[in-house]
Amino acid sequence: MKYDFFIAGKTRNKENILKICDLFDKYNISYYCFLKNDDTINSYGNSDDVNDKMDVFESLDLKSDVVLNIFNQDLENEKASKNFLLVLPAGKSGHIEAGIAYGMGKKCYAIGEFDSTDSLYNIFDNIFSDVDELEEFLKNY
Repeated sequence: MKYDFFIAGKTRNKENILKICDLFDKYNISYYCFLKNDDTINSYGNSDDVNDKMDVFESLDLKSDVVLNIFNQDLENEKASKNFLLVLPAGKSGHIEAGIAYGMGKKCYAIGEFDSTDSLYNIFDNIFSDVDELEEFLKNY
């Protein structure tokens, strides 16, 4: 499958990421989001609390089948996407995925506030300050 966008961020920012996904649904723009992947950390742990789920996931062995499956799925879907969107604040994985997307020549975007200026944030064609600004962009996409 091909996607218009690959949406990345950190799981602990789940509520904001899902709001962004709703915008893409509203404008019928295809996307891949790790939170909508059945093999994500959403299925780990007995708690509904995202922090508890992350604690369980982060305790898994790096080379476990579960972790490698998620890695491979995410990477394949990033390759299959035309554009990249990082929802800030984001963790290490999201920033690594941004670098991968940039290295593959994809248009890269971000939404949200960043802690401090970093020259490497110039990989983003645009950093949308809020959902309204992103929505204006998506209306014309």
